[in-house]
Amino acid sequence: MTEQKKEFWRWKEYNWHDPGMDWKKAGVITCGIDVGSVSSQCVIMCDGKLYAFASIRTGSDSPNSALRALGRALEGTGMTPDNIHFTVGTGYGRVNVPFADKAITEISCHARGAGFMYGPSVRTILDMGGQDCKVINIDKNGKVLSFIMNDKCAAGTGRGLEVFADLLGIPIEELGERSLMEDEPEPVSSTCVVFAKSEATRLLRSGWPKERVLAAYCSAMAQRVISLLKRSGIYKDFAITGGIAKNIGIVSRLEKGLGLTALKTTHDTQLAGAIGAALFALSLASGAAGEQGQSN
Repeated sequence: MTEQKKEFWRWKEYNWHDPGMDWKKAGVITCGIDVGSVSSQCVIMCDGKLYAFASIRTGSDSPNSALRALGRALEGTGMTPDNIHFTVGTGYGRVNVPFADKAITEISCHARGAGFMYGPSVRTILDMGGQDCKVINIDKNGKVLSFIMNDKCAAGTGRGLEVFADLLGIPIEELGERSLMEDEPEPVSSTCVVFAKSEATRLLRSGWPKERVLAAYCSAMAQRVISLLKRSGIYKDFAITGGIAKNIGIVSRLEKGLGLTALKTTHDTQLAGAIGAALFALSLASGAAGEQGQSN
């Protein structure tokens, strides 16, 4: 029997719900679906409190990815889609969420979600996603003041990390810690993930340990993101969302390069967009209920 090749690039899929919360007592149940380029997240909230969530790999079919994410979030809860009062879709596939009542941009949803995750003091959000990096500046009410995006190349994104995980044969969850095992080398010079991969292959053949190559790539990623942040302007307090926020190798280099410490959260940073979408859904559902009451 042929041994299945290990997929070092693949993030684990997962789901969770709060067994201590009785969703049947909730006044308003809302859903946020964030269909991203790499992963899709679903968040269920009961009266604005986090009740359940799931994160899965986004497939080639965005509507199906949204449905699968919802199904995983609802597993073991006894809740059905019919129990949800309002759903907001966000992310790249937001217009392809078949059961969404409204679609809202990921910029707005990440701003709203970051406020929930990090508190009202947050002013600058760095969203490091699968396909791009965004810097979002917000006011004390969570309103977006400005944003800038870098989506020209995968080298500074989650997809770039996936390429290196497979190249080096290191599980993607371990890349950050492994990159800190070596003294800091010069960053890889290439800004394109294709050329960075070629450069990394050359360094491996010349005798560099995997961890040293990884350190050079993480350092290059951090420097590119720092440039983006400086172009946009960084305001205290500063927070990071998205999957790459889980990579301590990149986050620690970002903090050192900026001379700032990012806010910390107990929430999963990949859920920011879906949390924001679920919160928007709560506002929209409450507004619709208010209008209904006035018409009656």
